[in-house]
Amino acid sequence: MSDRQPLGRALRNVIVANVSSSLGDGIAKVAAPLLAARLTDDPLLVSGVAAVAMLPWLIFSIPAGILLDRIDRRRAMTLANGVRTLLAVLLLVLFATDGLTIWWLYGVVFAYGAFETIYDGALRAVLPSIAAKQDLPRANSRVEAGEIVVERFLSGPLTSALFAISVVVPLGINVLTYAVASIMAVFLPFAAAGSHHTHPTGQPRVAWYRQFTDGFRYIVGHPMLRRLWLISVVIGLCFSAATATMVLYVLNRLGLPEAWYGAYILAGAVGSLGAAAIANRLKERFRAGPVMAVAQTLSLAALVLMGAVPVLGVVAFGYFLSAAGTTGWNILVMSLRQAAIPSRLLGRVHGTWRTLLWGTMPLGSLLGGLLGRIDLRAPFLIAGGIATLVALVSFRFLAGLPNPEELEDADGAAG
Repeated sequence: MSDRQPLGRALRNVIVANVSSSLGDGIAKVAAPLLAARLTDDPLLVSGVAAVAMLPWLIFSIPAGILLDRIDRRRAMTLANGVRTLLAVLLLVLFATDGLTIWWLYGVVFAYGAFETIYDGALRAVLPSIAAKQDLPRANSRVEAGEIVVERFLSGPLTSALFAISVVVPLGINVLTYAVASIMAVFLPFAAAGSHHTHPTGQPRVAWYRQFTDGFRYIVGHPMLRRLWLISVVIGLCFSAATATMVLYVLNRLGLPEAWYGAYILAGAVGSLGAAAIANRLKERFRAGPVMAVAQTLSLAALVLMGAVPVLGVVAFGYFLSAAGTTGWNILVMSLRQAAIPSRLLGRVHGTWRTLLWGTMPLGSLLGGLLGRIDLRAPFLIAGGIATLVALVSFRFLAGLPNPEELEDADGAAG
């Protein structure tokens, strides 16, 4: 059991910085498609905004990880959000001067995403430098809760409401959010820099281009991480397939008015926030492994329920359960990864993990769309069913996973 000591000022700085940055991300995610709809009525060009937003994760995750394993991670956070502040200023100026085109919007969204890979990787790598292993689930829970509140509860309604008044207002707020996040990172303690950036005297530094496979080799060589990675990739593919046509299922099949879709989405946000609040307490009482196994299975079985019972109340409850289970899983699997990976490799391993996991999600969405052409219930039943089967087959392995604090000192291990 944790003695539940305060997590400290450094974590508060990280949380404030991340809340501010997440608000900026949330505003950008809502504003970009709204701006695109003002610039063009071509559905393909409008949908291209979402594709351009995800593309940097495929291209830059590993290079960003290499960078983060070579420099002060506080500077990386400051740099990433400093550049995004300038990009937000550029977007504001382009709009205010009637110079914004769909192609400029694509460029800004792509650049936002490129520097988000640096910021996100630095944030995940900083936490194990300022929190003890036994406190990682609690620290990750607080970071996750802050993101959920501002991205899912606050940014959408705020941006939509401000857009109705003046587009300049949310774009201006976006400038401030990234600027605050950049400034807060400056005041993080030296420990947040990571010990990796102080290179041992007398040991030559490996050329950056030789480090592209380091994350992959570490994951493959670590039995626990290897299996977790494979399970995560398969389930991530199925999950994205299952939820790809959820909006059409809820609106067209279940008859939910479009104006109420935002309220439906809040069911998932509430589930996620609740899970973030109790994930660490469940881990302390029942251990990380059993909680992860149950959370994973619950979140995927809920997808099957959503397809099996096409009743709005049941589907909303299923979405609540699925989001809660997914958030609980994410918090604990991130904590295990942070505890298992040496500080000097955190950036590269995180980047490699995200590249394959997030890289399969567009493919999953495409498969879900094809299944949805057959029947809008099919993605939930087929993809959700396969994912649930994988979770059940993996249940024993997941239930046997240790708590983060029980892992060996990764920084003292070879590799």
